[in-house]
Amino acid sequence: MKLSREVKTGILAIGTILLFIFGYSYLQGTNLLEKHRTFFVKYSNVEGLAKSAPVTINGLVVGKVTSIEFEDNKGGLLVEFTVENDFVFSDKSLVLIYSSGIIGGKSLGVYPDYSGAPVKSGDTLPGQVEKGMLDMVTSRLGPLEDKVNTTLATVDTLLLAFTEVLNPRTRVNLEETLATLNTTTKYFKSISKNMDELLDANKEKLSSTITNLDITTKNFAKLSDSLAQINTGQIVRQMEEVISRLNAIVTSIDNGEGSIGKLLKDEKMYDNLEGASKQLEELLKDMKLNPKRYVHFSLFGKRDKGFEEPEDPNK
Repeated sequence: MKLSREVKTGILAIGTILLFIFGYSYLQGTNLLEKHRTFFVKYSNVEGLAKSAPVTINGLVVGKVTSIEFEDNKGGLLVEFTVENDFVFSDKSLVLIYSSGIIGGKSLGVYPDYSGAPVKSGDTLPGQVEKGMLDMVTSRLGPLEDKVNTTLATVDTLLLAFTEVLNPRTRVNLEETLATLNTTTKYFKSISKNMDELLDANKEKLSSTITNLDITTKNFAKLSDSLAQINTGQIVRQMEEVISRLNAIVTSIDNGEGSIGKLLKDEKMYDNLEGASKQLEELLKDMKLNPKRYVHFSLFGKRDKGFEEPEDPNK
């Protein structure tokens, strides 16, 4: 069967159109021969995400962004992307805009979640924007800037206080103090020199003193050894015997035995001693009042009249 020229021209035109459509789609990043699923995600700010940006799951590129359009008049953005892989995840999976590198642009990352219903082509997934490196640095620099400002204010206050303290009078006092300190340092150097000379002059005496101290230490060590060899047990027993004897003596005295015991316990002996003491006291008083009765001095002598009993002073 022969085709007419018109039919051949039509077939060629249709093929050209299809080839053009396929080539244009391919250049746009869409392969019409591959099966893919389409999903949507909403953002208030896409942070520089561009059309044809890669879509990844766990770092593997599985699709691309096909369009970014305004969702409404309030500035909301609707991102359409495709997933060419048959990987299954739920409709609660998070779609995150993240930086693929320091120099590279933004990408879409799907973080699978399996707690919800399996996702279907055309579903809208929840979206979120990951903070970039500059955003993180900026967030960290904010508190640091406040601390730097506070520190600078404190330093400025300290400098002002230091300037007020370091007035001309204080400077003069400081110079005088430094001069005095310099003189004191020279004086200490002179003392140190004199001490060195003194030590050099008495080096032999110091050596002899140290030797004597060494000998004394050895003697103390020998004395310590001698004390350690003393039979302390025998000394303790002797002391116990002495204490036992003392206890026996005290017991006998307490029982009225012996002269001391009788003196302490015998009331009759106590009364006799008290009477003798009173008579001795009366005799002393009479000797003081009538000394001529007891002492007589004469060149020719005198007949002894004998002893006369003294008068009772109580009468």
